[in-house]
Amino acid sequence: MPICVFDIFADGTTQVPADTKLTGPGIYRWWHFDLADPMLDPWVREHLHEIPAGSLIQKQTRPRCDRFEGGLILNLRGINMNEGQDADEMVSVRMYVDSDLLITVRRKKVFAIDAIRRDAEAQKAPPSPAEFLEELVGRLTQRVQEHVAGLDEQAEFFEDDLEDKNTPMPHELPEIRRSVIRLRRYLDPQRVALTKLAAFDIPLIPDDSQLELREQANSALIAVEELDELRDRLVSVQEEHDANTAQRQARHGYVLSVAAAIFLPLGFLTGLFGVNVGGMPGVDHPWAFAILCLGMVGLALLMFLALKLVRWI
Repeated sequence: MPICVFDIFADGTTQVPADTKLTGPGIYRWWHFDLADPMLDPWVREHLHEIPAGSLIQKQTRPRCDRFEGGLILNLRGINMNEGQDADEMVSVRMYVDSDLLITVRRKKVFAIDAIRRDAEAQKAPPSPAEFLEELVGRLTQRVQEHVAGLDEQAEFFEDDLEDKNTPMPHELPEIRRSVIRLRRYLDPQRVALTKLAAFDIPLIPDDSQLELREQANSALIAVEELDELRDRLVSVQEEHDANTAQRQARHGYVLSVAAAIFLPLGFLTGLFGVNVGGMPGVDHPWAFAILCLGMVGLALLMFLALKLVRWI
C-alpha cells in the first residue's frame, strides 16, 4: 500500500482517489511509496515500463536524471534528518515523473517529501509536476546549504583555535573530514543531475520552471565548491596540528638530548667511583665525597658552557 496518494488539481487542491488507476481526474496523480513495501515491486512492474520500474525499486542508487519517452527518471539525495542517524548518510528519493503522473519512492523518511505531503493534506499541493520538482529540489538544496554552512562554522572554530599552538587537535576533526567526503560523494552527481534536469527542453518542464531549476542547480554547484574548500581547509587544520605536535615532540626530545649530554659524563664518574674494590682514592679521606660532588658540579657547568659554545643550546 502507498504511504499516500493524491489527485492534485490546477489550484493546488487535492483529493484522495477512490480508485486504483495509475492516473486520475486531476492535473496529475501523486503516488508515494516506501521501498520496503512488499507490494511495490509487483505494482510498478504491472503499471510501468521495466526501465522506470527498475529504477524505482533498485536497492542502491546514486543521483541521476534521464529522459524516458515523455517523462523523467530522477533520483535525488537529501540530508538525513532522521533521529539518531548521521546527517551525511544522505537519504534518497526515487522518482518517475510524467505529465499526469508522479511516483516517489523512499527508503528512509525524507523530510522534504513529508513537508509536501502535509501541504497536499492542507489543500496546498504544487499544482503541476514541474512545480512539485521545483519545491522538492528547493527544499533538498536548502537543507544541504544549511548543513554545509554548519560545517563551515565548525571549520572556522578549528582555524581560530590554531592561534594557540598548544591547543590539542579537536577529536571531532577526523569525523567532520569524513562527513565532508561522504557529502561530496553524493552532491557532485546530484549537481550534474540537476543541471541536466534544468536543461531538458520538454513540455513537462516549462520555461519558468527551467529558470528556477537552473538556480537550484547553481546552488548545488556552490555547495559542492564549498565542500571542496572545506575539505582543503580541514586538511590544512589537521596538518598544522600535526606540525605543532611534531614541533613540541622535537622540542622535548631536544631538551632530553641536552640533559643526556650533560649527565652522561656525570653518570660515568658515579659509576666509576661506585665500584667496590680496593685502591679507590679518597676512601679514608673525610672530605672525599664533598670534593667529588663539587667536581661533578663543576664538570656539569663546563659541559653546559661547552654546549653553549657550540650553539647546541
